[in-house]
Amino acid sequence: MGVEKGTRESDTEHEEDLDEEPGEVIESAPPLKVGEERELGNSGIKKKLLKRGLGWETPEFNDEVTVHYVGTLLDGTKFDSTIDRDSSVTMKLGQGEVVAGLDHGIITMKKGEHALFTLPPELGFGVAGRDTVPANSFVRFEVELVSWIKVVDVSKDGGIIKKIVEKGEKHERPGDLDEVLVKYQVALSDGTIVAKTPEEGIGFYVKDGHLCAALPKATMTMKRGEKVKLVVQPQYAFGQEGKDASDAIHPVPPNSTLHIDLELISFKPVIDVTGDAKVFKKIMKEGEGSLVANEGATVTISYTARLEDGAVFERKGIDDGQPLQFITDEEQVIAGLDRAVATMKKGERAILTVKPEYGFGNIETKRDLAIVPPSSILVYEVEMLDFIKEKKPWEMNNQEKIKAAETKKEEGNLLFKSGKYLRAGKKYDKAASYVGEEEVFGDDEQKLVTALRVTCWLNKAACSLKLNDFKGAIKLCSKVLDIEFYNVKALYRRAQALIEAADLVSADMDIKKALEVDPHNREVKLIQKTLKQLQAESNKRDAKLYSNMFEHITKQTPVETKKLKVEKAEDDVKNGEAVAMEMENVADSSYPPDNGKADDSC
Repeated sequence: MGVEKGTRESDTEHEEDLDEEPGEVIESAPPLKVGEERELGNSGIKKKLLKRGLGWETPEFNDEVTVHYVGTLLDGTKFDSTIDRDSSVTMKLGQGEVVAGLDHGIITMKKGEHALFTLPPELGFGVAGRDTVPANSFVRFEVELVSWIKVVDVSKDGGIIKKIVEKGEKHERPGDLDEVLVKYQVALSDGTIVAKTPEEGIGFYVKDGHLCAALPKATMTMKRGEKVKLVVQPQYAFGQEGKDASDAIHPVPPNSTLHIDLELISFKPVIDVTGDAKVFKKIMKEGEGSLVANEGATVTISYTARLEDGAVFERKGIDDGQPLQFITDEEQVIAGLDRAVATMKKGERAILTVKPEYGFGNIETKRDLAIVPPSSILVYEVEMLDFIKEKKPWEMNNQEKIKAAETKKEEGNLLFKSGKYLRAGKKYDKAASYVGEEEVFGDDEQKLVTALRVTCWLNKAACSLKLNDFKGAIKLCSKVLDIEFYNVKALYRRAQALIEAADLVSADMDIKKALEVDPHNREVKLIQKTLKQLQAESNKRDAKLYSNMFEHITKQTPVETKKLKVEKAEDDVKNGEAVAMEMENVADSSYPPDNGKADDSC
């Protein structure tokens, strides 16, 4: 493009600088076009694209690249050429094996790309020059990036170096709990093979380790189908002792470096379902899509259930038998099966290992095909045939939301009456979510919806009290009182929680408000009596504390007395905390059990 009349060339360059920052590494800079030249950042290196490469990936420092190049001076004088030698060069980027500037250029290239780099003296051969390159010379390298091998420092200390020979599939890598299937060949530095797997490979759990420390560490960085070459230093191999011969391995001398060709054939993800290592799920076959059953879904599964010794005690949906259908999170099956199935996708097959705490516990249980002894570990081979997820609020109309809320509330009431307070609380939460404050209802529905919401909060507060979650109870009752300032049940239950939290002053205020509304309420009067006892005991402790303090003061010198007064002033600030701690102990021993009940209706 020509320069417009009356515009200096230097001005045009300056305007271009304002419109676009130079350098291919800048995100805002467009990709180079074939034949275009641009400076790489502020490095002083210029790159001219001669032929586009393949894909989008580029090598990084420490990778091993294979290149062809021709090096010339600016006047075209050739000083080096792999083309003339008919031999490509393999080098490690970042080491400046040819010149430092060439490494910085190659990391911008894609596989198969041809580019011309112009390097300033400080990134070329510098003030020293070389045989055919004068001192302080600009040089050019025409480069073809043939290929590269990704190099990873697995251990971050040079102890395990991984060179990726063939990339794997997808992005998933095995975790510490997973079962992997690998194939490998292990050799010493002199080429002696000391270990080799069968052609079909060998399986192991990553957390259990295998062969040497390097193998599980490297495996966790690999993808399915990935092939690598490992260089393993002695501290991650067999150390100073080496390794005696065995059925699986030939002798390894002390302080040996190992060279391992490793392939990750496949792996089976293992998930700690409950987070306490008591229910594990090993995925044998991935399911469809991304949706899992979750809580409240109606699931249809087939399974074979065994004891650890392999004895089958139950089958469902196998050999033309009827599959099992149930609703998750309803205690219709053992807890371990319930929790694991809720994480499964349609079509997924998995092996579950269930510890007794999530199985049949420490009691003997008779099942269809055998008796399960006490404290048995159970193994289920399960397939998720289908599931229907519970409708979400945004998938319902208003009438459906109200009906669903009422149903969940009633389910919560039944659970509360049977003493299952944690599960009851979940039901009240679910019910409240259907008629949440963010949902929009008509004027004729609003009164019913508000009453439903308040009932769910009150009943969840009753659950929280039973579970000693006093902060949760206070929060829920406060939400009710924001709507209904003189709700007696909310005041009563909040007072209960406040007493347990040793906030006697606030509890007293709530009790007085409740009695203003309902002066003859028996439960409120009982809790008021309890509160007065606690206040009297607190006053006695305070009186004794101050009596002992003043008795001690009379024995002090004037200076000591003055010092004690200062300390007392500071202690007064903290006194409430000390009393609160005492209060908790008193409340535990003297407070009568809560007789709060879940509301049966709104």
